[in-house]
Amino acid sequence: MGKNNNKNKKERETTISREKQKMKEEVAKELGLEEELAKKGWSGLSSRQTGKIGAQVAKRLKKK
Repeated sequence: MGKNNNKNKKERETTISREKQKMKEEVAKELGLEEELAKKGWSGLSSRQTGKIGAQVAKRLKKK
């Protein structure tokens, strides 16, 4: 049973990770950062920009 539980946990974590990534991309688009993100990638955004994205994602997760 231990191996099966670990597999299910990894699958859930992967699903959550995909959901968070999608949410981050949606927020970036809403903040008008989609083009900059496409050109520079996540590492090309400023700390202020990533902070705004993170704050919005946190709010949405809290609502869930």
